[in-house]
Amino acid sequence: MYSAVRPAVEQFIAHENLPSNYADTVEQWFLPLAHTVLQKLAHSRKTLVVGISGSQGSGKTTLASLLVVLLRELMGVRALNLSIDDFYLTHAERQHLARTVHPLLATRGVPGTHDVALAVQTLQALAAKGSVAIPRFTKAIDDRAPQHEWPQVQGPVDVIVLEGWCLSIPAQNDAELITPINELERQDDVNGDWRRYVNAALQQHYGQWYGLVDFLVMLKAPRFEKVYEWRQNQEDKLRAAVEMGSASGSRLMNHEQLRRFIQHYERLTRHGLQVLPALADVVYELTDQQTIAGRVKG
Repeated sequence: MYSAVRPAVEQFIAHENLPSNYADTVEQWFLPLAHTVLQKLAHSRKTLVVGISGSQGSGKTTLASLLVVLLRELMGVRALNLSIDDFYLTHAERQHLARTVHPLLATRGVPGTHDVALAVQTLQALAAKGSVAIPRFTKAIDDRAPQHEWPQVQGPVDVIVLEGWCLSIPAQNDAELITPINELERQDDVNGDWRRYVNAALQQHYGQWYGLVDFLVMLKAPRFEKVYEWRQNQEDKLRAAVEMGSASGSRLMNHEQLRRFIQHYERLTRHGLQVLPALADVVYELTDQQTIAGRVKG
């Protein structure tokens, strides 16, 4: 069966600048996953929403794009991938939250900085007939792209692959919020108002969004400390591309900026590593080198 999709996989690897041995990963781990999704789709009477949850640097965006390619090549399935990143609140909306709720909410990423209503509306629209505008967020300007630039997709689609770093992670217990876990929380969230707001948003609003996921895949980092290292590797690659003139340097962060940025994500990333494996349908354990050690569930 792999021979049938090999040309498309090789083209995907070249386009994404992935190592050639990624083809082995596709054949061993992700082609079987695509077949599992096809089986789920065969028994579904509606658009199937496949979730991919994983920390920064885990490869969730690559996997989401690959699944769309595999589903199309295997069965001609109409599929598309979305990221929770494209549903961030606008820069102006987050600045308003920073002024009225807590300054840390100016930084995109955590629950409470997404437009949940827009996300739910988009997923529901993609399951119905008609043209759907897909929101796009431009990280270079830290703002949502103008609506006239959003791509149009004709619904209904068969499969939506939704990926995100905090996808399907449940809220914490109130008692878990009391003790700060890093320097950011100790210095910038002394009273815990920010983390309580994030947790409340997750508990009160994100359930409707996450509840649309029919089949959840987790890419599980070996431990949180690897997340910073993987994200630093991404930053180093971007810096190299900037120096070669093939990328813009507007998003580059130095080590201190990156360390602070990652601390915004640390609490929920650690929580997700603990609780999400029990909630996911499929769990891939990752090695320190970001390769797959095994499929431990599903």
